[in-house]
Amino acid sequence: MSMIQDYRFNPKNGIEFGLYSLGDRMPDPLTNEFVSEKQRIDELVETATFAEEAGLDFFGLGESHQEYFVSQAHAVILGAIANATNRIKIGSDATILSTSDPVRVFENFATLDLLSNGRAELVAGRASRLGLFKLLGYDVEDYGDLFEEKFKLLLKIANNEKVTWSGKFRPPLDNAEIFPRPLNGKMPIWRAVGGPAQSAIKAGKAGVPMTLAMLAGPVSRFKETIYYYRQSLRLNGYDPADFPITTGGVFYTAKDMSTALREYYPRLNVGMTRANGYGFNKRLFAMQRDPLEVMAIGNPDEIVEKLLYQYEQFGMQRYIAHIDFGGVPHKKVMEEIETIGTKILPKLRKYTQTYESEAFQKGGMKE
Repeated sequence: MSMIQDYRFNPKNGIEFGLYSLGDRMPDPLTNEFVSEKQRIDELVETATFAEEAGLDFFGLGESHQEYFVSQAHAVILGAIANATNRIKIGSDATILSTSDPVRVFENFATLDLLSNGRAELVAGRASRLGLFKLLGYDVEDYGDLFEEKFKLLLKIANNEKVTWSGKFRPPLDNAEIFPRPLNGKMPIWRAVGGPAQSAIKAGKAGVPMTLAMLAGPVSRFKETIYYYRQSLRLNGYDPADFPITTGGVFYTAKDMSTALREYYPRLNVGMTRANGYGFNKRLFAMQRDPLEVMAIGNPDEIVEKLLYQYEQFGMQRYIAHIDFGGVPHKKVMEEIETIGTKILPKLRKYTQTYESEAFQKGGMKE
């Protein structure tokens, strides 16, 4: 059975479109409105529910263990979303595996898969913000080694009901039985990649699908990362056509590009400052009006143009939009979802259904 079938992508339906959130709870810099933790978690459930109603395909939730975020226990919130929805695929984006026990992560997401009737996906990431290492008792000097060891163990657990294993950062397992198992015996497990080719190459070596985060920059930069991922798959004996790719990044719509840039920059800049300690370069942000830049910002037609160009270049099977970062008010988030469902997704599906993408069918862009 091919990975495309396992991961439930059907090229006849065109590209999938989803949302993801890091669960941020930041004041809106335009209004200074600030909601409670309870309200923000309720909003995340409502966002996913409305995304399903609007016809979107996926909702992902990440974790960020710091001030201004509420989704530290993201698997718990995804459980509530599983209960509130029926069709939409749900998953992490991403689970920080470096500071988690792969056994517990697998148990949580296998349970989520059962609760959701087989809709769960797990995206494992390394962490872009390092404060959680100290918080959870890990040495940031082990950043890379922690993830690589734990990701290998996670895949071994996913592929074997009994596991014997030993490593550096966790007590050994001796013929351990790990339950529950996903509904259909397996669930999608992706590797999150932040852009560098080195991590993409490791995803290809492991033979897993890749989720590629794209904050800003030219399409050509990320096309190179995808090229190295698919080359790594080939060199390690895999067929790239069997491994889907998800791309995603920040997303904002308005009546025209100028309005979108004016409204979203304060939110992105303040959000980056609060999350990372530094803002977003204004000149780099202004460059995002260029159709060859990856940030999905502008009016609906401009966003469609950008995403179709990326589809032609990348051959990705799914795009996920980060529509709530930087204190975007919930009302605006819901308006964005309606815009996606009525003005963006129908066109994306139309053109990716009728245009038999060589990249989609063969697992890679023209090289």
